Amino acid sequence: MADRWATFDCYGTLIDWDGGIRRALKHVFGDDTLLVRYHELERDLERERPTASYREVMTEAMSRLGASDEDAPALAASLPSWEPFPEVSGALADVRDRGWRLAILSNSDPPQIEASKAKLGVPFDVTVVAGEIRSYKPAHRHFEEFRARSGVARERHVHVGASLVHDAAPARELGIPFVWINRLGETSDLPVRELPDLGRLPLTLDDLVPA
Repeated sequence: MADRWATFDCYGTLIDWDGGIRRALKHVFGDDTLLVRYHELERDLERERPTASYREVMTEAMSRLGASDEDAPALAASLPSWEPFPEVSGALADVRDRGWRLAILSNSDPPQIEASKAKLGVPFDVTVVAGEIRSYKPAHRHFEEFRARSGVARERHVHVGASLVHDAAPARELGIPFVWINRLGETSDLPVRELPDLGRLPLTLDDLVPA
C-alpha cells in the first residue's frame, strides 16, 4: 500500500502565529490593535512580491504599519521564539505512529522553519518553504513541489491548515482533501473537515485515508 501523507501549514496551524505577532506589535507599538491590518499587509506583499523572503515581507509590513527602521525587523527576529500550540506535538507524534508521513508547506524562510520544527520536536519527511521556491500560498507551487518530492498519490494525501485563503482554497482547487483547524471560530461554506485544534486530527486523518 502506498504511503499516506499529511501536509501541514505551520504558522497558525502548528505554531501560535497570532500570539507571536501580537507580542511583537506590543513591543514596537505598545499594543496589538494593528494585528488585522498587519495580516492584510502581509497577504498583499506576498502577492505583490512573490520572490521576496518572508523576513523581507514581515519587515516591510511592519514599516508600512509605521515602525521605525530600527524596529521594523523586530517581528521577523522574534519568529524563532514562537511556541507550538499545546496539543500539537503530541498529535503529530500520534499521526506518525499511525503510519502517516508528514510534510510542512509554509510561507516562510528555511532558517525560520527549522527553528519552528525544532520546537515541534517531531520529524518531517518533506519541507517546502516560500524562501526556497520563490512562491507564496495560495499559489499552487508549494503543492506541486511537494508532489514532485514525495511522489504522493492524490488519494493518499490530506492537507491540514488554519487559513481558508492560503490553504483551504488551493487544496480545493487541486482536489486535495482538507482539514480546517478553525482555532478562531470562523465560519465557512467550503466543504472541509473542521476541527477546533489538532486533538482529534489522528482519528480524522485515518477516517479520510484508511490504512
